[in-house]
Amino acid sequence: MTEQRVTDIVPGPGGVMTDEVGVVTGDLTLRTEVDDALNVVVRVQYKDAAEWYTVTGARSQLADLKDIDAIHTIAVATLHRPEG
Repeated sequence: MTEQRVTDIVPGPGGVMTDEVGVVTGDLTLRTEVDDALNVVVRVQYKDAAEWYTVTGARSQLADLKDIDAIHTIAVATLHRPEG
């Protein structure tokens, strides 16, 4: 079972770098997910699209599942820059 948190974001002018397709820009959805082994990954997609892309450098392992909220909050705070 995967635990996840999802938030819509608008990145700054440089967009968000992904492993699969490079930089993505515009209205995006950010998803932080943790699997049963406590591996965490942050992914992004164009809002309402089907494909998800891994945010470059956004993989790790948690010590406790409850840390997903902190990781997601940090990812949103870092990447959501609607004012530029």
